[in-house]
Amino acid sequence: MLIADLQPDEKLTEVRSERRILRLGEGVDQSKRLSLAAMDRVIQCLKEWRGLIDEAQVDRVAAVATSAVRDAGNRDAFLDRVKREAGFEVELISGDEEARRTLLGIRSGLPDGVTDVLALDIGGGSTEFILDRPGQKPVVRSIDMGVVRLCERLLRQDPPTADEVQQARAWVARETIAAVIGMDGYRTATFVGTAGTITSLAAMAQKLSTHEPARIHNYRLQLSTIQELEQTFLSRKKADRAGLPGLEKGREEVIAAGAIIIRTIMETLGMSAVLVSDLGLREGVLLDLAIRTR
Repeated sequence: MLIADLQPDEKLTEVRSERRILRLGEGVDQSKRLSLAAMDRVIQCLKEWRGLIDEAQVDRVAAVATSAVRDAGNRDAFLDRVKREAGFEVELISGDEEARRTLLGIRSGLPDGVTDVLALDIGGGSTEFILDRPGQKPVVRSIDMGVVRLCERLLRQDPPTADEVQQARAWVARETIAAVIGMDGYRTATFVGTAGTITSLAAMAQKLSTHEPARIHNYRLQLSTIQELEQTFLSRKKADRAGLPGLEKGREEVIAAGAIIIRTIMETLGMSAVLVSDLGLREGVLLDLAIRTR
């Protein structure tokens, strides 16, 4: 959740921010349905956030659903429940639209001098690659590969076996190669990563005790650091990852999958570092809302 003021210069000033890991996509890859328990978790959270939003007396509200809901056969019933029980009219957005709004958020906070961008957004069920160069239409690839999907499809042991990890790397590498076909010039663009996996790795690289946006945003995360952190995750069971400095609660189950994805993508593309953006889809949703409101 993000509550923000829109400034005259089109920048957002955060008023209140909250993040919770609720695993809405749990089991969707196999069953193609949202589970009752997962829906209940999300709706309870949204009801609490509805109260915070009402207290803040906001002018406009936008709510979006992404990969897990796109893939679920019972998505309409879930969205009806959200509207009825939590009071949110949710927009179900495509992978390409998710990428477009994520890019809006990323672009709003890049350092001076950054022009061409290859952006990466690793989610639970999907991952978006976005090549954006001024004066040209962005090239977007949304693939059905995310941290929850990878865990459920391949990383079933705790911790994952060497064979599982090898299969996961092969899958990620294949999807990455396919995603960048036709993305001319991506090698010279600034590689930027957003969303929970990458921001968590940036926090862990700095051993932050809490999520500190000012230290995470625009941090340059080295591939060598990601490789070291990945080995830390793969050598521990999920329960033993909890409490690692910088790892937010609830992410211990999927952080190994996230590290495998970002490491393999960077190795496949020949990237030695990634610029971390703490701004992404949430900010892009609000900026898009402001544009449409005007």
